[in-house]
Amino acid sequence: MDGPQTLKALQQRPEGLNIPVIFMTARLQPSEIEEYRSLGAIGVIPKPFDPMTLADDIRRLVADHPER
Repeated sequence: MDGPQTLKALQQRPEGLNIPVIFMTARLQPSEIEEYRSLGAIGVIPKPFDPMTLADDIRRLVADHPER
């Protein structure tokens, strides 16, 4: 499964509805980012990513996302 398929499968399970999902991708076209968000992702981290800032980037995305 790819990322969007995995997210859809996760959302079909009651326990998966409140899990924040962040896509990591090299595909940064605005339409693709919007598609990921429309599927329920809270954000997108571009590849290649900086391993020194990755944890902070994830914390920021989770903190900026309201609870479902």
